[in-house]
Amino acid sequence: MGAVSGTGTTYTLPNFHGELFTVTPVDTPFLSLIGGINGAKVTHAKEFEWQTIDRRAGAVNNVVLEGQPAPTATNRSRSNVKNVTEIHQSKISVSYTKLGAVGQFGGVNVAPEWDDFMEDELTLQTHAELQSMAVDIEQSFLSGVYQLPTDNTTTRKTKGILNAVTTNLDANGGVNRAFTTALLDALLSQMYTNGAPLDQEHTVIMAGAAQSLALNNAYATSSALSAPTRDRNIGGMAIKTITTIFGTFGAVLNRYMPAHQIAVVDLSVCYPVFMEIPQKGLLFVEELARTGASRDFQLYGEVGLEFGPETYHGILADLT
Repeated sequence: MGAVSGTGTTYTLPNFHGELFTVTPVDTPFLSLIGGINGAKVTHAKEFEWQTIDRRAGAVNNVVLEGQPAPTATNRSRSNVKNVTEIHQSKISVSYTKLGAVGQFGGVNVAPEWDDFMEDELTLQTHAELQSMAVDIEQSFLSGVYQLPTDNTTTRKTKGILNAVTTNLDANGGVNRAFTTALLDALLSQMYTNGAPLDQEHTVIMAGAAQSLALNNAYATSSALSAPTRDRNIGGMAIKTITTIFGTFGAVLNRYMPAHQIAVVDLSVCYPVFMEIPQKGLLFVEELARTGASRDFQLYGEVGLEFGPETYHGILADLT
């Protein structure tokens, strides 16, 4: 198994008997939870933006005298937040011989089996590459580093959610520490103080394998746990929940999260934003010109992440 560079042939893409299993993970939890391509927004520019507005601070007994003229007018200005779409492009190429030689098998010299996997090679390779592109997008949406070039000598790169958070970032100066419920409570308290809604229906705690285990172990023995862990359905995905003093939130296992981080994400303000290509769509497959005895296709899409107000999210970093 492995990557085949260039045109696939009967030598590089041999057929085998039996059922076909995918051994590389293709799950994309974050992308799926925010709607995927079906829940995407559409842009017609390389950059896209959204707005934020704050409210003035409240004050005790903020009152006036009876009969007093109206005070000086006050208004609130708005701020813009922006991101950029990045280009995802792949190509597949299969020789005419490979397309026709469906009865040629490599491997063990056995008769046809009842569960033989027979599929058009182009369909198989296209499906596999689309899954790989989705994983690429998942990782960009998590850890992407923003880059907006001034010319076409460098690529556009979307900013991921983990690099968007600056206000509610609890780091430890690069010195790792073990996860505790107190650390998460402190982060949630900071988020609440800074205006995060902490909507229990849409806020999730996302972590990789090690930190998910740490979360489970910490809350399984925590006296602060006021309700049993249970399942919740968000965006069609069944996820576990964790109960804290600030609410009950979904706990999402994501293999692409950095090993030393836990993210608290408000999914309700996160969207994939695709560039719509005229007569093509958002993410598409099209055949390329034939220059030899093969069929060639390109897979193409331009997409970025809208992450809403960064104060709605939080990160625990520097965890063991």
